[in-house]
Amino acid sequence: MTSEVKKFDTLLVANRGEIACRVMRTARAMGLRTVAVYSDADANARHVREADEAVRLGPAAARESYLKVEAVIEAARRTGAGAIHPGYGFLSENGPFVEALEKAGITFVGPPASAIAAMGDKSAAKERMSHAGVPLVPGYHGDDQDDALLKAEADKIGYPVLLKASAGGGGKGMRVVESAAGFQAALDGCRRESQAAFGDQRMLIEKYLTQPRHVEVQVFCDSHGNGVYLFERDCSVQRRHQKVLEEAPAPGMSAELRREMGEAAVRAAREIGYVGAGTVEFLLDADGSFFFMEMNTRLQVEHPVTEMITGQDLVEWQLRVAMGERLPLAQDELTITGHSFEARLYAEDPEQDFLPATGRLDRFALDLVGAGLDPKKVRLDSGVETGDVVSMHYDPMLAKLIVHGDDRDQALATLNRALAALDVQGVVTNRAFLQRLATHPAFKGCELDTRFIEKNEATLFATQEITTEAYAAAALIGLKQLARECESDSPWDRHDGFRLNAPHTIRLALCATGQNLTNAQAPDAEGVVIVEGTRETDADPWHLTIGDTTLTARLQHLEGDAVAVTLDGHRRRLQARLGENGVVVMADPSGETRLFWRRIDAIDHGQHEAESTLTAPMHGTVVALLVEPGQKVEKGMPLMVMEAMKMEHTMSAPADGHVASFHFAAGDTVGQGDVLLEFAPEE
Repeated sequence: MTSEVKKFDTLLVANRGEIACRVMRTARAMGLRTVAVYSDADANARHVREADEAVRLGPAAARESYLKVEAVIEAARRTGAGAIHPGYGFLSENGPFVEALEKAGITFVGPPASAIAAMGDKSAAKERMSHAGVPLVPGYHGDDQDDALLKAEADKIGYPVLLKASAGGGGKGMRVVESAAGFQAALDGCRRESQAAFGDQRMLIEKYLTQPRHVEVQVFCDSHGNGVYLFERDCSVQRRHQKVLEEAPAPGMSAELRREMGEAAVRAAREIGYVGAGTVEFLLDADGSFFFMEMNTRLQVEHPVTEMITGQDLVEWQLRVAMGERLPLAQDELTITGHSFEARLYAEDPEQDFLPATGRLDRFALDLVGAGLDPKKVRLDSGVETGDVVSMHYDPMLAKLIVHGDDRDQALATLNRALAALDVQGVVTNRAFLQRLATHPAFKGCELDTRFIEKNEATLFATQEITTEAYAAAALIGLKQLARECESDSPWDRHDGFRLNAPHTIRLALCATGQNLTNAQAPDAEGVVIVEGTRETDADPWHLTIGDTTLTARLQHLEGDAVAVTLDGHRRRLQARLGENGVVVMADPSGETRLFWRRIDAIDHGQHEAESTLTAPMHGTVVALLVEPGQKVEKGMPLMVMEAMKMEHTMSAPADGHVASFHFAAGDTVGQGDVLLEFAPEE
């Protein structure tokens, strides 16, 4: 190993979003100048605004911008950057990129190309790990890919087995095979997926653990031969093999098991001559046995939870190691303090199969004061700000909310309050889903495994029970908003229910789904609650009638988004704010309630016909038109397919009828809200 000193004063961050902002924050604190790179879609992005310099790479598509090795290196030359930090994703685990930097005399803030290559091929990596004495899941990782041999190896391992693409990742080319009868069909399917995604059909086979936890160890090595582990993280809560909630340390870990896993992870890193930050991922079985899964040769998305419990800045460690310095601390100097969680905030709609969301962020803020939270215990790593536009071109992650507590229970309580305090308007997010996860009894009880979301799907996606306090808060805010809309002192211009010589009375319809309000007056309007508010004067409390219950109600605005709702003398503090077309109420522990409201004593209540147009729910690309204009269709029949953020969304017929015309063709780019087609309902 080399211990050459490689000082540099300018750092180029070859990434975007929250990780680019995160890396630049530490770089500035160390006195380094920062350089951002950007695509046309990111010309006004936060990471560009925060950098000392920024260089355009190319068009929006990643392959024409962030993945262009030559363009990134040229940007470093133009700005005098002596080092490049890759963040995660994009070029972070690209061996040829690292080799090109070495030839250009630019320091790569990461491991050598040889280490990346050693862990890039899963089969070869497992052979290296076996040599290093790192426990492996029973399986077959050989070069002989004959169908009969693979079937025999699966039979020998014992079902269920997991077929995995040797060159793959992200769940592609991966299937669970429950029995010998289904092996060949699963093998054929995995090979097709692997060939399409990676240009490689090689498979490996592993014993499928039915209730494993995903526990990973943070390792760090320098160029002087030193290596340490900064303890472990539990990342078991996943959706489609993507992590959602992470925590450190992992619950239920004994000191002995922690040491065994940590030492195995350091052996894995040393086996491949590793330098820098890396993560060794293990499957932890219920009996305490653990098995090597893979090594990520970069900084992980979830690294902040490790920083929270160790008090160390891992990006600073990366930069110092890249400069040729020794590790800041030895193993016996590292300690764990408290507990930490990280929740990934995505622009996606969990209620529509996690459909990616795009658009302008009308508001993006974390109200710590209103939630009564300690700023030292809560951290928001974000790549966006109020006014930014969420693009269809990249990963939909907006931010990471990280919290710390003295123990797991305290940290979890802080996470829930912080999620409630996070105000995101203009773009749909998974924030409410994160709250349901964090408040789920099984999660609170540490009943963790990699199928947690799948196993608890019925309760995680159950219809939310809306409390009386939530209805009351939403109604009171709606009533107050109507009063604000009065721009005249004349009683004839008031909109708050004023009547001469009579109590003020307003009737509102409240519903969790805005579309249902179009027919709020109908007796069978699904999910609609009618609230009638009456009061004598502006100074008096409201008398709210919610269903069959009448309550005396007052609303008091506190600091930030905090409000106090008093119902029949019972005062309760919660957070509530007026959003687009509705009110968002956050009441711990029930989580977020989004209620749409509409005044129904001053509107036309006629039946609304089926939509005559369908609009794009997001920015994206038209993939396919599934019917012909004029073709008769039934309600729910697929009409066209859109794609955004690497996910497809099917637009369906809102009623029986036919498509009069399409406004776009396959391959066209559309904006959120664009009219996609004209639909003629059946008369």
